[in-house]
Amino acid sequence: MTLLWILLSIIGVQFALALGLITSQRPAKNLRGEGLDFQRLPEGLPEKRGDIDYVDQLEDNLADLAKAYDNGRGLIVLGHSSGGGLVIRAANGALKGQLSKAILLAPYLKHNAPTARADSAWAAPLTRRIIGLSMLNLMRIRRLNGLTALQFRFPDAVLNGPLGHTATRAYSYRMMVGFTPRAAYLKDIAALPDFTLIAGDQDEAFHGDLYEPTLRPATQKGTYHLLQGRGHLDVVDASETYALIKAALA
Repeated sequence: MTLLWILLSIIGVQFALALGLITSQRPAKNLRGEGLDFQRLPEGLPEKRGDIDYVDQLEDNLADLAKAYDNGRGLIVLGHSSGGGLVIRAANGALKGQLSKAILLAPYLKHNAPTARADSAWAAPLTRRIIGLSMLNLMRIRRLNGLTALQFRFPDAVLNGPLGHTATRAYSYRMMVGFTPRAAYLKDIAALPDFTLIAGDQDEAFHGDLYEPTLRPATQKGTYHLLQGRGHLDVVDASETYALIKAALA
């Protein structure tokens, strides 16, 4: 089977390399506007950080990747955080009916989903701006979609580290929406194939223990794992995550 690993940080790339998950049939891709752009080295920075050209561009890119690596043996997509939200969105959109399995690491559902922490130490949605831009988009006014709608609070250890310059510290409205399951997000969730969801009980952005009660009414296809003592970032390279991903791919 083909595995597409949707990455939002170089941490994830290093983890995937360590697991031996990146091969010609298991490519790891940083999403447009995120992380490092390996085609733009030595600087490696994306041309537009935290922004895309139009709302559905990420889904279109994901569909292009799936087509490019299709080997006729099925497609598995893995995403962390916003990447997990994109997997859910695409399951009922650009990749509808194409996925054989999904692996979700602390996925982003909606800024107002039960899983979102009101006191998040990780992300701060600009709620009034989001509401205003949503109303404008209902009237097909998209001129302001490049405005910032979501800001991230990275730990100082990340920002001051050797890869701090690769951190995406804010999303435009169109990028935020492009990552996010649709307004009726349970319909997107219902379109998922068999999936494994992994989250930490110390997640600073989401309530890890609320994924199962939130998703299970929409689908019975999920297997849920709550890792003790793991937060939003370190769930990516936790040894338990390694074992669960290996088992899901077996």
